[in-house]
Amino acid sequence: MTRTLLGLVGSPRKSGNSELFIKELFGHLPSGWQLKLIRLPELDIRPCLACYQCLFGEMKCPRDDDFQLVLQSLMEADAYVVAAPTYFLGPNACLKRFLDRGLSFYAHVDRLWGKPAVGVAIAGIPEMEGYTKLCVDSFIKLTLGDLRGSEVIYGALPGEIFLGEGGREAASRLARALTEGREPTAPSVPVCPLCGGDTFRFMEDGKLRCLLCSSPGRYGWREDRLGIQTDPMEHSFFLTYEEVVGHAHWLRSIKEQFLARRQELKAVTQGYGAVGTWVKPEKAQERS
Repeated sequence: MTRTLLGLVGSPRKSGNSELFIKELFGHLPSGWQLKLIRLPELDIRPCLACYQCLFGEMKCPRDDDFQLVLQSLMEADAYVVAAPTYFLGPNACLKRFLDRGLSFYAHVDRLWGKPAVGVAIAGIPEMEGYTKLCVDSFIKLTLGDLRGSEVIYGALPGEIFLGEGGREAASRLARALTEGREPTAPSVPVCPLCGGDTFRFMEDGKLRCLLCSSPGRYGWREDRLGIQTDPMEHSFFLTYEEVVGHAHWLRSIKEQFLARRQELKAVTQGYGAVGTWVKPEKAQERS
């Protein structure tokens, strides 16, 4: 039985490092897999309207664009890999543009939840990936995938990531993680015990917050190692299947809350209606 790996290319560059990495990873999978590719930046994925129609009734976004193409491909895939280049210390905006429509995921939790997935962040200058890896990890978590690993590799020129051994070794490790499961994290690397994230916001009095799952916690030194402890929140909506379903119910309850407090809220918002001047583009006829 043939299984499908979906490769989500987060770069507009054809035959660039993001595309090449996904194809190299595919080459390390055992027989019986096929590769399907989507180049996210070339798709027409428009901003969310914040209308909540995807949470009620037919639970479908009213936008007529390419969002459903990607969502359907994710549902049909057996596993997926996300590769994104670094632009100004962050990933190409195509990742966030797709995630902003993520309320539509709740209509398809059963088909999205727990798919094996891995990611790679690519930067042209060593140690200049910024928060790209965090966003790649977040993309996988928020699309309800099973994040089995992610890597950061460096290379600016097309194919440069494979001039050394690091790129192909990373592709091999991530291919193995897709089929065999996540590799144990080195004891010296602090990770969130809830989601496995490795990016944190450190605050006063030993407090912290995991930037992948937003869970609060504490940190401290234990036997010359930085120890991390986090606790689940009320809205830890992608740590378990039950939390995803529960968060969807909470989102739907917002409509009833709004209707019940509509007059109270209107009294607040009306006071700001005439404040400021909007800057808008000229009309097409005025430009000509």
